[in-house]
Amino acid sequence: MTISSQNERPTSVLLVDDHPMVQDGLTACLSYYHDIEIIGSTQDGKSALAQALTLKPDVILMDISMPDMNGIDATEIITEQLASTKILIFSMHDSLEFVNSAMQAGASGYILKDTGSAEVYLAIKAVASGKTHFSPSVAAALLENPLREEQEKLTTREQMVLAFIAQGLSSKLVAKKLDISFRTVEAHRRNIKTKLQLESLADLIRYAVNHGLVDS
Repeated sequence: MTISSQNERPTSVLLVDDHPMVQDGLTACLSYYHDIEIIGSTQDGKSALAQALTLKPDVILMDISMPDMNGIDATEIITEQLASTKILIFSMHDSLEFVNSAMQAGASGYILKDTGSAEVYLAIKAVASGKTHFSPSVAAALLENPLREEQEKLTTREQMVLAFIAQGLSSKLVAKKLDISFRTVEAHRRNIKTKLQLESLADLIRYAVNHGLVDS
């Protein structure tokens, strides 16, 4: 249907799903589009992170429920480390809880597994160009229940960083424990303070205790 010009670089895609049949189906339907190039595939979040850092795809088509590391946690780590890579969630879960968690983790779109190949293609191209894309039912649910307060909540990774900070760990030690850069930890600290509107360490510790992130 869509054929790219000879000078246009295809959108590179990494497939992440623990069902081989899903991967095979995606590969078959996306091979029809000349401006899409599948550069790799894997079946769990940890190997997705490793492949993403090596291949640096334009878009990762990411399942949620997978062994070792789920797609939402993988999304959060990958978007921290690869700003140019966009994550498009491809899931059977249509619950707003999953959608909100995915968007908080940094996903650029969320489509369901009953989506047709044409919409998968459009979604990939949309997020690759910096836009968002949702399956119609997901978009309708978001319109009825906008994120509002969800934007104020901490992501899973920010909660982990805050928990370590509240335990007295330095940013350098937090970076070592989470296997991320010192600069990333410092960015998380700034985001946490901004979201919670807290400045002092004592206030951060109090918040962590009150919300069950650390023992009192």
